[in-house]
Amino acid sequence: MSRAELEAETGAVRVQDTAVRKPNPLWTFGLFRSELVTTFRRWRTIALLGVLAAVPILIGIAIKIETRDGSSADGGGGEGPAFISQITNNGLFLVFTALAATLPFFLPMAIGVIAGDAIAGEANAGTLRYLLVAPAGRTRLLLTKCATTMTFCLVATLVVAASALAVGALLFPLGELTTISGTRISFAEGLGRAFLIALVVAASLTGIAALGLFVSTLTNSGIAAMATTVGLLITVQILDQIPQLHALQPYFFSHYWLSFADLMRDPVYWDDLVRDLGLQGLYVAVFGSAAWARFAAKDITA
Repeated sequence: MSRAELEAETGAVRVQDTAVRKPNPLWTFGLFRSELVTTFRRWRTIALLGVLAAVPILIGIAIKIETRDGSSADGGGGEGPAFISQITNNGLFLVFTALAATLPFFLPMAIGVIAGDAIAGEANAGTLRYLLVAPAGRTRLLLTKCATTMTFCLVATLVVAASALAVGALLFPLGELTTISGTRISFAEGLGRAFLIALVVAASLTGIAALGLFVSTLTNSGIAAMATTVGLLITVQILDQIPQLHALQPYFFSHYWLSFADLMRDPVYWDDLVRDLGLQGLYVAVFGSAAWARFAAKDITA
């Protein structure tokens, strides 16, 4: 057999092997783990989590200073985030207050930064092409990026909740809680509801995460993708406050964000919570599909 024939036969075998080779599930898990490590080791991610952890600390210290003379935490006028007037009686309410304070901007902004940089950041750094050389393919890589972003939603929310719980335990008493309905529940049940609220808040952020991931597939500039996602967040928040747009507002991803407060009712009021989770699922389905369609057809030059 001549050298040319041997090379031709070897090449055919290589093409055949490449065609039938499938990504190993363990390799997929390794890709996800590697992506998580890369994301959470970045200084930008650490800084975002640090800012989120600092917000409950600042709120707790401010309330402690304001109420040292026995005055009300909300100044007697009912101002401030939900549950703020209850913090001096029970530090666990700092968890609910911190989540209510960070949810309109700080938490979704952090999600927007991570989601916007997911694909565009790789393209801007010139590493996207090398990631696609692996046998995962574009779909599996996009799913890995999506899973990492959703994981960050959960981690960021738990960082706020854990920081608030620690500060609340240090600065204020803990014990039985009074629900919005006026009933009393044990501290253990209140702690369970706090954890459930954190999960609901994390799920409420998946809509903006999917939107940011889609935006990230539209450009090769990570900064542009992050700025666009945060800009859309601010725009939607403003539109959600305009009374003339009341017919459209139930379809904005942020409209039901604060419905987690209904978990502090006895019995729990589920209507708005179900609407919120359903709306986030719709955003994930629509913009996740749009991100896949765009990324699958995207010309990778970097």
